[in-house]
Amino acid sequence: MPERSATEDEEPARYGPEGTPTVVIVGAGFGGIAAGVKLRNAGIDTFTIIEGSPGIGGTWWDNRYPGAEVDVASHLYSYAFKHHDWTRTHAGQAELQKYLEEVVDDYGLRPHIRLGTLVEEAVWDERTHVWNVRLDTGEMLVAHLFVSAVGFLNTPRYPDWPGLDDFEGPKFHTARWEPEHDLAGKRIGVVGTGSSASQVVPELAKIAGKLYVFQRDPGWVIAKGDRDFTPEERAALRKPVNRWKLRLRSSWLIEKGLIRADLYRPGSKVNQAREAGCRAYIEREFADHPELKEAVTPKYPYPGKRPILASGYYPALKLPNVELVPRAVEKVTAHGLVDVDGVEREIDVLVMSTGFYAAEYLPRLRVVGRDGIELHDFWNGEPFAFLGMTVPGYPNFVMLYGPNTNGGEIVANLERQAEYAVRIARRLQYEDVTAVEVKPWVCRAFNNWLQKAMLGTSWTSTHTYFVSPTGRVVTQWPYGATVYGLMTKLFGCVSETARNLTPGGTTRLG
Repeated sequence: MPERSATEDEEPARYGPEGTPTVVIVGAGFGGIAAGVKLRNAGIDTFTIIEGSPGIGGTWWDNRYPGAEVDVASHLYSYAFKHHDWTRTHAGQAELQKYLEEVVDDYGLRPHIRLGTLVEEAVWDERTHVWNVRLDTGEMLVAHLFVSAVGFLNTPRYPDWPGLDDFEGPKFHTARWEPEHDLAGKRIGVVGTGSSASQVVPELAKIAGKLYVFQRDPGWVIAKGDRDFTPEERAALRKPVNRWKLRLRSSWLIEKGLIRADLYRPGSKVNQAREAGCRAYIEREFADHPELKEAVTPKYPYPGKRPILASGYYPALKLPNVELVPRAVEKVTAHGLVDVDGVEREIDVLVMSTGFYAAEYLPRLRVVGRDGIELHDFWNGEPFAFLGMTVPGYPNFVMLYGPNTNGGEIVANLERQAEYAVRIARRLQYEDVTAVEVKPWVCRAFNNWLQKAMLGTSWTSTHTYFVSPTGRVVTQWPYGATVYGLMTKLFGCVSETARNLTPGGTTRLG
């Protein structure tokens, strides 16, 4: 990786002896690794993946709480180009992290990855058409293409409860689990009832002396049906034809309700059927527990918030050592939690399953575009991009898992986004252009269309992390991976303005 200032004159051969553009990728999770594989397949080896954590895996490195596992079928939550002998219908954290390690080794990515290093800032230099990328080590890297693959569920949201600093026992977020604590027999308070909490609660219930689960709002819960594959099933799934049949069937189960975003529209046939299924699940589980039945039933239409796929959560709430507190936390004392009704419950350990800064994309990364405007200032509280990837005024910059790309088959979306980034890299390599960015009117038209598509969905009427403080839905994609993938293929080059850096330092249309 070159380590010189971009203010120096470019070499006559812009891309050096390799003849390929230099790429800096931020993040070594599913997105960053996909980008590395796609670049190598395109014959571009001049890339570096910068990862802040000490290991590979992204969210599957960070989230190591007991019970952490994927919501999507394992054979679908994996790359199309790399199969794995999965042990479970829904893989756990350790197996997913192992899978990503295998991909890194199989495709020779390890020499390209720098762990335990943060990217603090990326600044576009309009005079030389490169990004100056500053690391927390003080190093400055130069990139012709800058790719953010940090995702959006990576910065934990810690609550601002009064007294939190005064709590005398262990306290930590599920995404920053502290395994050194012996929790057996302890009084544990879990705050939050989202996807992470629904996975950790059944595990903690097995060992806790008393487990309090504090719920501000209930979520719609679907029985996931997760289980271990039998030896016979694993043997059958080692055959490519069986793997692809399972993958296609799993994909269809997700896609069939997303063709017109009907799954998210209250009153539609598929939405009513899904909500009815959730209500039936509540009836089955809590027929003999009317108070719990009332407490876990949402007052908003399906899905509203992120649906929770969990088979062990409802049974755990009925255990004698578990108490659901259907109220928010008001404050913390040295030895307990006080709910909004003023009732204090003494605990030994505090587990915060309080979510992430999801609607605030790239919260720890400063990106400055060609007009000297920092990206967060440009967004002004409402993150947006064309297809969630490119932003006007920020040339040669691609986001993976950016604004409005959450929903459906995430790994499939990430593969399409990685291919989109590689296509831009190849334009820089083979065409007489040095800067590629989305046309402002295209980006504006796309996002106007997308926000209109959100009208009538349950997301617009619910308190959820999908929405920015202004009320704009900034995280969700409503139409599934098939439509998204087609759009990335059809509207790539036609959406872009390409420019070439002339010897005099000026630019022209490419």
